[in-house]
Amino acid sequence: TPDGIDVYFDNVGGDILDAALTRLAMHARVVVCGAISQYNNATPVKGPSNYLSLLVRRARMEGFVVFDYAKRYAQAAQEIAAWIGAGRIKVKEHVVKGSVDDFPETLGMLFRGENVGKLVLELA
Repeated sequence: TPDGIDVYFDNVGGDILDAALTRLAMHARVVVCGAISQYNNATPVKGPSNYLSLLVRRARMEGFVVFDYAKRYAQAAQEIAAWIGAGRIKVKEHVVKGSVDDFPETLGMLFRGENVGKLVLELA
């Protein structure tokens, strides 16, 4: 990001968020949707140590909860489906063929980072 990050959508938190904060462009926007790196901590949740980057870059950080937009889900589904159909959005799926018995191992792939795109267990 030689010119900095204009918009950063964070769903990880922790060290990844800290790294992104060091690369913000002027007047950047940071959207916090989750912090999966912190969910299972046995110690207190780690907040961003590079938060002063928000001040220096005159940036803004705001939370985003998808449930706030529940009334617009149907509209979003229609628009996104049209974008996928038109090729404006490329969908990546990692399909694992198996049975219900394969679910625990398949789910583990998600948390080990062994998939690219949406992880799907296709039942035989």
